Amino acid sequence: MNILSTPIEGLLIIEPQVFNDARGYFEETYNEQRYHEAGITARFVQDNQSCSCYGVVRGLHFQRPPYSQAKLVCCTRGRVLDVAVDLRKDSPTFGKWFSVELNEDNHRQFYIPRGFAHGFSVLSETAIFTYKCDNLYHPEADGGILLTDPALNIDWQVPVDKMILSDKDCRHPLLADFDNPF
Repeated sequence: MNILSTPIEGLLIIEPQVFNDARGYFEETYNEQRYHEAGITARFVQDNQSCSCYGVVRGLHFQRPPYSQAKLVCCTRGRVLDVAVDLRKDSPTFGKWFSVELNEDNHRQFYIPRGFAHGFSVLSETAIFTYKCDNLYHPEADGGILLTDPALNIDWQVPVDKMILSDKDCRHPLLADFDNPF
């Protein structure tokens, strides 16, 4: 397993070891001891999976404390652009975002600690996206930032006229206007 740091403290890219042969491949997708040794000490309690078509953009979501969530995400089929926005008020990178392509060929995972908004866009015909969370989902703790916030200027790699968005995601506030619990 290879751990890559990013320009934003706490965000990590994980490259698991993949064993390929004539039958296909095998990879260990999670090993608590190895991840803890790498500094990822979250105790994951919920796994989620979504299937989406090209142009779907989901985000930018977070859970308010005390239900904040750290996430370990990957794309097991297709390609996605995964994005995390630093919402930690005292962070030198507050309001900055980082993106990484996750796909079925690179097997990369992205670790997003608590205090970040998270989203992804689907770049392939379809994508299956999985995430481990270190806290259970609580609908009353839902929060979000508008994924098309001009101050963030995120390049989702999907033309705006091709984006498929939920009504809920279109109603999130701008970064400058939201009540920051972090």
